Amino acid sequence: MQKRQKERFHEYFENAATDYPKYRKKFNYYWKDIISYCNYFIDKTDTILEIGCGTGDTLAQINGSKKTGIDFSTKMIEQAKLNYKSIDFRVSEAENIELDQTFDVILLSNVIGYFDNVSDVFNEIKKLCHPRTRIVITYYNYLWEPILWFAEFLGIKKKSRRQNWLSIKDIQNLLYHSDFETYRTAKRTLLPINIPLISYLVNKYTARLPFFNAFALNHFVFARPVFCDFPKEEYSVSVVIPARNESGNIEAAILRTPMMGKHTEIIFIEGNSTDDTWDKVQAIQKKYASTHDIKIMQQDGKGKGDAVRKAYAAASGDILMILDADLTVPPEDLPKFYDAIARRKGEFINGSRLVYPMHKNAMRPLNTVGNHFFSKVFTWILEQPIKDTLCGTKVMFRKDYEKLAANRSFFGNFDPFGDFDLIFGAYKLNLKIIDLPIRYQERTYGDTNISRFRHGLLLLKMVIFAAGKIKFW
Repeated sequence: MQKRQKERFHEYFENAATDYPKYRKKFNYYWKDIISYCNYFIDKTDTILEIGCGTGDTLAQINGSKKTGIDFSTKMIEQAKLNYKSIDFRVSEAENIELDQTFDVILLSNVIGYFDNVSDVFNEIKKLCHPRTRIVITYYNYLWEPILWFAEFLGIKKKSRRQNWLSIKDIQNLLYHSDFETYRTAKRTLLPINIPLISYLVNKYTARLPFFNAFALNHFVFARPVFCDFPKEEYSVSVVIPARNESGNIEAAILRTPMMGKHTEIIFIEGNSTDDTWDKVQAIQKKYASTHDIKIMQQDGKGKGDAVRKAYAAASGDILMILDADLTVPPEDLPKFYDAIARRKGEFINGSRLVYPMHKNAMRPLNTVGNHFFSKVFTWILEQPIKDTLCGTKVMFRKDYEKLAANRSFFGNFDPFGDFDLIFGAYKLNLKIIDLPIRYQERTYGDTNISRFRHGLLLLKMVIFAAGKIKFW
């Protein structure tokens, strides 16, 4: 039964190969949105494998430095080779891929409905993954089945063989059983044909809103290998401590910060203090020179974001951490962040102050309300849960930060705090973002540098700007 079904699919695509590029152009508006959304997260330096590439039209428009496409239809591959000579196309079944390399991105665009056994395909591609490989799956919303059937009846759409009925949860479950973890899902496109202005407004705005989004045609699933037998690594760490008017906390920051990984460096960056913080930083560096690797510097700009960027540029560790000098996030918790990123629980670890009960005066009531508000908004914008956007402790790999910095112009350099700059950048880099709960403590020295109303308004403006760059682009 399964073999006959596979043979019918093969015959269908062999017969469709010659006319397929011309037929696909009729639905260029539909495919353009799929390609655009995938390219939002795919870098031009990535190596790409597309499984079920057909005549290569999608792969040709996907970002990437080196591209490979496979398909079980000989005639489809012949057309692909004829049209796109710079891409490596091969005839291959998805369940038996003979490639001796790994890829940064493996794309399965509207093909999993044709597989006899989806798990067999997912298990096969494990050998093509390195620890940071991304699996990108696109598929159609089965609620559209009656509409698609009617389009076939009218002759608008070419008749196709009956496919697997797979919801997003079905795909997530199959990925999990094959040692992959889903970290983001998305739905797009309510009108797959171009009706001037109407399609633009409906797909850009209405389709992104709650309720309407459930009826979108295109489903996207992003996954990464997490249970595969990759070698374990030890990493070096750079702990960046921005300090402004924090003289009384400098020595405690040194004494309370644990050594992590194969080496830990601590970078103090002082900025525009009116007390003796800079003198204290210099004295502490000398005092602990024999036991700690301490770098010190002063920022020439303003704001925590500027301080972090300058310190990150000087950091040498594989992993970059931020520790606020007020020590309201206990330095003793930093090894938890190290373990989370080193063990590949996530690639951007965000501290969350909103889980455990706080010390009585750790956070003002209005600040707490604001943080919960931003949490809800960000979860919707970023399409993955994020509890506390404004916690100062954030952790990521330096090589990811370097990519983020190189593409900072996409969002703009206007975040004085640095929190949103890093979160937005991590999203654009397609990193898995996870929250790590910490116990938020009352500061024991100095006063907060945050103005609730002035800075709160600025943060709100940044959220609106980010929604345009992430949700409504």
